[in-house]
Amino acid sequence: MTTSHPTRAPGRATVVLVAVTAFVVSLVAPTWAAPAVSAGALRDPDPVGVWPLDPEPEVVATFDPPDGPYGAGHRGVDLAGEVGQTVRTALDGTVAFAGRIAGRGVVVVSHGLTRTTYEPVTAAVTVGAPLPRGSPLGTLELLGSHCFPRSCLHWGWLEGETYLDPLRLVDAGPVRLLPLWRELPAGRAVDLVPSFF
Repeated sequence: MTTSHPTRAPGRATVVLVAVTAFVVSLVAPTWAAPAVSAGALRDPDPVGVWPLDPEPEVVATFDPPDGPYGAGHRGVDLAGEVGQTVRTALDGTVAFAGRIAGRGVVVVSHGLTRTTYEPVTAAVTVGAPLPRGSPLGTLELLGSHCFPRSCLHWGWLEGETYLDPLRLVDAGPVRLLPLWRELPAGRAVDLVPSFF
């Protein structure tokens, strides 16, 4: 013969504790499952470069990225300069191209995942040459200038096929807001419960 024991109902304090615990876990659990910001927003800070013209030039035209691969826009910046002025690489890198395209002198420097472009430039470097930032690439030309009849350097920065604002390399690009925190803030879980509870 089996003896049955009466089941005891949970007390009010236990029910309240379980409800509060479930609420707190529901607030914190999403931060454990997925980051609060996208992976792209957490990429490393931009590298620190130097202006390709010295002294620091006037920015004649700013970056205006195209909507698509063939869309209108300005895929770099134009910097006021003088014919014959020395053009320098903004970052450490290796010369990936130095020659003429459509009659205009172009130099491309590879920086690993990104590359910078400079035109119109009479190249003084050869493909494969390693260069520390600030190294001379050649001299500024007038033929092919975006600012004709003035002379200016068109400076570009790309990651793969995506155009980036090269002014970010010299901390002159648009302001970018960073997340308030990258990880869950330190403190007890109950600190995350809104004050109106």
